Amino acid sequence: MIEVGEYKVKEGLYYTKDHEWAQVLEDGTVLVGISDYAQKELGDLAYVELPEVGTEVSKGDVLCEVESVKAVSEVYAPVSGEILEVNEELDDAPEKINEEPYEAWIAKLKPANLEEELKELMDAEAYAKYLESL
Repeated sequence: MIEVGEYKVKEGLYYTKDHEWAQVLEDGTVLVGISDYAQKELGDLAYVELPEVGTEVSKGDVLCEVESVKAVSEVYAPVSGEILEVNEELDDAPEKINEEPYEAWIAKLKPANLEEELKELMDAEAYAKYLESL
């Protein structure tokens, strides 16, 4: 884990400038969530509007919305693909994202063009440097 001030950046993940993370699993699927920075900026999450299983998303598309006491924020797809599964635990317990942002994934995708799209994302070190610049 890399620490940037009060924020934690988990190594082994890929990050976007919009503060989503992507974890490539052994079977080639990708888990998507929001970073520690994002959840702290949002504050206490009250609701996660989970995406529909079976939906095709393109990199940069809105994947879902998360609602906190402060604001409603869009979560963008870090990679293109089909939504295979959503984390239904978040329906009843959206605060899991605040408690464990790198464990509380939002959706699992079957990526369409993973190798190319990963090149456009930041690794943990690059994301940590990005956070330092904010």
